[in-house]
Amino acid sequence: MSSTSQKLNIFSMTMIVVGIVIGLGIFRTATDAAKASINSQVFFIAWILGGLVALCGALTYAEIGSRYPVMGGYYKIFSFAYHPAIAFALNCVILFANAAALSGVAIIGSEYLLNVIYGLNYPLYYNSILGIVAIITFFLLNLKGLILSSRALNILMIVKIGMLVMIILAIFTDIRADPSEVMVLKSTPSGFLGSLAAALVAVCFTYGGYQQSINFGDEVVNPERTVPRGIIIGIAIVILIYLSVNYSYLQLIGFEQLKSAKGVGSIIAEKLFGETGKQVFSILMFVAILAFINVMMMANPRIMYAMADDKVLPNIFKKKIGKNQVLVINLSVFALLSIITLIFASQFEKILGFVMFLDSVGMVASATTLFIMRKQNVGEERPGFYKMKFYPYVTIFFILSYILVCGSIIVNFPTLALTGTLVFLGFLILYFIIKRFEMRTES
Repeated sequence: MSSTSQKLNIFSMTMIVVGIVIGLGIFRTATDAAKASINSQVFFIAWILGGLVALCGALTYAEIGSRYPVMGGYYKIFSFAYHPAIAFALNCVILFANAAALSGVAIIGSEYLLNVIYGLNYPLYYNSILGIVAIITFFLLNLKGLILSSRALNILMIVKIGMLVMIILAIFTDIRADPSEVMVLKSTPSGFLGSLAAALVAVCFTYGGYQQSINFGDEVVNPERTVPRGIIIGIAIVILIYLSVNYSYLQLIGFEQLKSAKGVGSIIAEKLFGETGKQVFSILMFVAILAFINVMMMANPRIMYAMADDKVLPNIFKKKIGKNQVLVINLSVFALLSIITLIFASQFEKILGFVMFLDSVGMVASATTLFIMRKQNVGEERPGFYKMKFYPYVTIFFILSYILVCGSIIVNFPTLALTGTLVFLGFLILYFIIKRFEMRTES
């Protein structure tokens, strides 16, 4: 077990939650949500509903993390609640989705920086090259240990939140979009539910990630209290920021222009500070992706540790190296998986639907474990464990919301949904192959 000096306090835990959730999606997915929305009301309802879903998810995972505070907790809850084969397949696709999400965010940040260097015309593979450089940089940083990478995250999060605050405060200036483009109405909102569900795909991608915070388990000081508090405070900060930023987008850019806007943050920076402001903001956007890459590099190796602890991965994935007890093998595998994704996908649009299909399946399956934990009174012997109010309605609402998102992807992007399903089935088959091999080796 880690020493107290190597454990995370409530501030670091909160920053991890905020860092996981606020990638660079908010600087890009507002455009995707606007495209999916039939009017500006649906657009803003989607962000409000997404915040409510995230809050319900935060409460659900806060209780799960408090009841079951172990390293790699997001894997362990599947292993606890389901057959090991299901747990293995779910966590493999989650690792796959997380690597793809990291790659998608790296592409967004790379686009901002490369637009400063080359303008709008440059080869798409440049996005992948720059993203790979960022991944390697933070792979090397995380080799130095959890506390150093956590401190780097805190610094980078301050930079990123500062950029978001600038966008929010811009609504108090005299810069305004044409009023007719801010609130776009349609007299017959046919297809309201379908439009809302489609917008929620982008919105939930932007709000997602906080569930990964339960991976730190016993690496947190007083996890029964610190984990739920960090999750709830963190997601509350995120909701406030996201609603404010999207209100600012509508007021300063307008709904119709938002649908086709490229680099919405840079557009606002240019309106405020001219071309120089736009360039500075774009450079800071690339700096901001480093925070997300860093926190994903911190969280995901611990899933592999938990899988090895359950003997579905080789024991080498449990090995901690050096005085800082770094999961070097796990970190290397996740970095490699992210790099491979970047090599084969250099456009954000190719990643979003695939990530959200896999993520939705994982969210529904993981949140459902709380019903099993409640039934078996898991963790109730721990002093001060967190037990949410309004159970089970909060968790049921959260689950139904992600079923809606999953259904929207199946309807609108059936190929991506099929690919995700095949990936899951492939890992399920792989589990039984591994077990059959182990049985033959032992005999």
